[in-house]
Amino acid sequence: MNADEQAVAAALADYERALNASDTAAVMKLYAADGVFMPQHFSSSIGTDAVRKAYDGVFAAITLTVKFNVAEVKQVAPDWAFARTNSAGSVKVNATGEFSAEANQELFVFQKIAGAWKIARYCFSTTNPPKR
Repeated sequence: MNADEQAVAAALADYERALNASDTAAVMKLYAADGVFMPQHFSSSIGTDAVRKAYDGVFAAITLTVKFNVAEVKQVAPDWAFARTNSAGSVKVNATGEFSAEANQELFVFQKIAGAWKIARYCFSTTNPPKR
């Protein structure tokens, strides 16, 4: 990986830590002002206020303990890169205390803004089959 791709990978490590800490403020430091969060089964959250509200809702509902595996980071232009990851771990439903396995595949689009790589777009989908 080149230096920019390594910086994107470092931002992904920061994102993992923020998720595991249920820390919306830390997550928001990683997003571009016009960033878009596209979680499975929900509408997209666009821009700082909507993304913050979405993560506040996520962290109120669940507590994650996940580990990201960076499958690839590719810089596609001087200020743009994408990353593909897989994550696995557990999720606790805060209302009930119930734990279950958590596993997703993720796609991030990063934009370099003022010298820092920020999440411009992020979507994920589960890799856990539905329980029948």
